[in-house]
Amino acid sequence: MAKVSVCHCRGVSACHCEGSFPKQSVYYEIFRDVRNVISREKQIKGGSRAKKIELINGMNAGWKDLYDGL
Repeated sequence: MAKVSVCHCRGVSACHCEGSFPKQSVYYEIFRDVRNVISREKQIKGGSRAKKIELINGMNAGWKDLYDGL
C-alpha cells in the first residue's frame, strides 16, 4: 500500500494507475487479503462520483492529504 501511495504522490507511473496521477491521498481502506482489495477497488470504481465524494467526506471531511499517516 505504501508503495502505491508513493507512486501516486510523486506522479510516477505504476501499472495499475497509468494515466491518472492523484496529487494527494484523501481516502484509504486496509485489507488483509489482496482479493478483497481488488473486489473493493472494482466496487468503488463502478460507483458514482457522488458516492466516492461521500466516502471521502465520511473519513476525511477536510480532504487533507493522508499519505504521511499511512
